[in-house]
Amino acid sequence: MAKEKTVYVCNECGGTSAKWLGKCPACGAWNTLIETVAEPAASTRNNRFASLAKTAAVATLGEIEASDFARTPTGQDELDRVLGGGIVEGGVVLIGGDPGIGKSTLLLQALDSLQRSGQSTLYVTGEESGAQVALRARRLGLDGSHVRVLAEIQLEKILATLEGMKPDIAVIDSIQTVYSDQLTSAPGSVAQVRECAAHLTRAAKASGVSIVLVGHVTKDGALAGPRVLEHMVDTVLYFEGDTHSSFRLVRAIKNRFGAVNEIGVFAMTEKGLKGVSNPSAIFLSQHSEPVPGSCVMVTLEGTRPMLVEIQALVDTGGPSPRRLSVGLDRDRLAMLLAVLHRHAGVNCMDQDVFVNAVGGVRISEPAADLAVMLAITSSLRGKALPKGFLAFGEVGLAGEVRPAPRGQERLKEAAKLGFSVAVVPKANAPKKHDKAFEGLTIHPVERIEQAMELVRGLG
Repeated sequence: MAKEKTVYVCNECGGTSAKWLGKCPACGAWNTLIETVAEPAASTRNNRFASLAKTAAVATLGEIEASDFARTPTGQDELDRVLGGGIVEGGVVLIGGDPGIGKSTLLLQALDSLQRSGQSTLYVTGEESGAQVALRARRLGLDGSHVRVLAEIQLEKILATLEGMKPDIAVIDSIQTVYSDQLTSAPGSVAQVRECAAHLTRAAKASGVSIVLVGHVTKDGALAGPRVLEHMVDTVLYFEGDTHSSFRLVRAIKNRFGAVNEIGVFAMTEKGLKGVSNPSAIFLSQHSEPVPGSCVMVTLEGTRPMLVEIQALVDTGGPSPRRLSVGLDRDRLAMLLAVLHRHAGVNCMDQDVFVNAVGGVRISEPAADLAVMLAITSSLRGKALPKGFLAFGEVGLAGEVRPAPRGQERLKEAAKLGFSVAVVPKANAPKKHDKAFEGLTIHPVERIEQAMELVRGLG
């Protein structure tokens, strides 16, 4: 047997170094090199370094026949939305999230629905015994389920089972527990995770089996293991949410077969995860009467418009007033306060400012600017915005209110939910009468001063 040699592998890019370094020589990341054992260049070279996809002859794009991918619905409408319509034959999905957030629960429910619709399924568990999986299935009300379960962590046995059973959909829970005999490093190491994921991806493409890989996450919330793992798979999903809350979000950050940044909303119940068809209700606080410091906006998550309540609290601060935001960019909050002072005459220099997006949602788009500024002004003056009021739009440093993408869809969602007054960028105002906007009075504005003056008049 060839002598083992120690090398250091980067946890981010997969690059190697003969000695430990504080900075990866390949990607420049700090403190990411992990000690592992380099494998002898012997026996399995041909199998290990085979292509992930099928090799084909060189052809022009015009000669290649392009066909849409057939999708199999999972029976979970919110999960299908994130996947782009369902599971694709031969597709590989990686789903990550905090421990106990509901990854295994959701996938077990999806497999049961697929099995009942006539699909052949396999659940490979590396972290639990078959009895534990069966016990969870009973708690979820899946008595009599015919989902097949394999408790195994050796890659070669898993691949042999996949080849022998030929299931339509297989779940590997989790990829960090799987190991290959071709490597001597421990399960969960960078080399093992990368190698096992490559073999499973290759098997999916060759046989047409759809494979879902469950991945652990780091303390920062990113998927554990090398970033190359995300490049191998077709779809990357993140399970988000507070374990103390009953609501969960599944977000697509990569999807070769659908839209990215699409989200699915679930509620955790005694019988497992249930899809939430109207997520706007989660992100709106239930006030009997309007309160100061509250403004509703319409945000876009993928293709879905959602109404979210922005809350602001402005209070007397000390020598160093604080600016705190939850669910919104803190640096952008500081910029908006400067624009408010310069262009609208609203001074918060000696005030503590706290801003929160209700429901734990994270808003990254600048279309929240106008709602944030109106909520801050409402709290500072102690005067509530009108009932049924909403606003959206990006605000520039010069005080101009810029249009938000797909503004018409946002307004239609607001009208559908019974909102009556909207302050929006002029470019987003409808050019002609549309029955979809009935009951909604739309006030277009071009500058932040106009919006402030308009709100004072409405109050």
